[in-house]
Amino acid sequence: MNRILISGTNSNCGKTTIVMALLAAFENKGLNIASFKCGPDYIDPMFHRKVFNVKTHNLDPYFSNESMLCEQFIRNKGDDLSIIEGAMGFYDGIGVEGKASAWEVAKSIKSPVILILDAKGMSNSAAAIVKGFKEFKTNSMIQGVIFNGISQGLYPLLSSIVESIGIKCYGFLPRIDEYSIESRNLGLITADEIKDIKYKIEGLADLAEKHIDLDGLIELSKTAPKINLNQNSEDINSVVLDKLSDSNLRIAVSKDNAFCFMYEENIELLEELGCEILYFSPLKDEKLPENISGLYLCGGYPELYTEELSKNRNLCNEIKELMTKGIPTIAECGGFMYLHDSIENVPMVGFIKGNCVKTNKLQRFGYVEITALDDNLLATKNESIRAHEFHYYDSENCGVDFIAKKASNGLEYSCCHGSDSYYAGFPHIYLPANPNFAKSFVKHAQNWDG
Repeated sequence: MNRILISGTNSNCGKTTIVMALLAAFENKGLNIASFKCGPDYIDPMFHRKVFNVKTHNLDPYFSNESMLCEQFIRNKGDDLSIIEGAMGFYDGIGVEGKASAWEVAKSIKSPVILILDAKGMSNSAAAIVKGFKEFKTNSMIQGVIFNGISQGLYPLLSSIVESIGIKCYGFLPRIDEYSIESRNLGLITADEIKDIKYKIEGLADLAEKHIDLDGLIELSKTAPKINLNQNSEDINSVVLDKLSDSNLRIAVSKDNAFCFMYEENIELLEELGCEILYFSPLKDEKLPENISGLYLCGGYPELYTEELSKNRNLCNEIKELMTKGIPTIAECGGFMYLHDSIENVPMVGFIKGNCVKTNKLQRFGYVEITALDDNLLATKNESIRAHEFHYYDSENCGVDFIAKKASNGLEYSCCHGSDSYYAGFPHIYLPANPNFAKSFVKHAQNWDG
């Protein structure tokens, strides 16, 4: 279970770029690698998947307790190496305590940590920052540093200063504009939108091979201790479920540039319960897959493709017709927006009344726990699940069938539409946090007669 966690001093310090460089460089060495992302992020894992054709998983301490995190890691680890990318700054999480931080993930899976520091313009200050991160917690797990955005001439000075305080340096990555990746309001531009992504990754791999101590990182990964699981743990067994039916249920799941935000764990859980996942593109496909028993409209960027989505009236009309008839449907964030009458007054599916409009700031951003006010497709009355909101757009009709409680401050607000046949709302739910939600969806799909 060789593993290292790559974290940083802050957001935008170069974590994803360096992780991509490392994944590509280690793949060039012929290693079997797995990658993980701390927290609820969707976009960074898309870049991980572009390096090699394996699934990337999230490790999120808000959605999963320590036993679940360890089980999820072990189930999906790489044969030779696993690389875990942190989120935000290493200690940043929920509230003052920093719960659900990359540090909490590192502790849970007992992983050595490499700290990324954008050290342009620094000398002795770099050592002060690293020393502060190392000593802020007695069990910080920080074992080394990689510098980002510096020149080859500066590295000898920085490395000697930092290593003088007992922290090993594993190299640096220079800032090369032609390998950089643009950002937008929800994070990086998605990998599928970058036509020369392979060229960029190859360039990053070359830089890593030249300037980062890859062999040293492999040796560090081997120092990670064994993870001992309590095989009788209810927390672990709650995620490993028997199929609800011997016959596969066909569930149509949106997947293209407009709908690309999806937890792999949600899909895997539905598959464990006996579902056959059939992906379709609301941008390109004029009709849904045949003989489906359920529909899952995931999040993404429908606001960037309103004209294309609107022109595909055949699919919009089919979705509205099937939902009116009662096909079991989950629609999250971007998928929820797509179901509205319109986005920025451009016609959409028309199942949810109202318009979605862009705002100038994130709306209700952060971790939440949503609780059902009555029985519905996914839950019984008062049953809850943990979720996450991350969107600039808002709706005239957000729904009132659930109550959301923010993890950061306890603020409560009404949200989501829920009925016997559909769940639709801005929160992205994490099904393994309460597998009963997935079971209920599958049972309704079994009972739907079309």
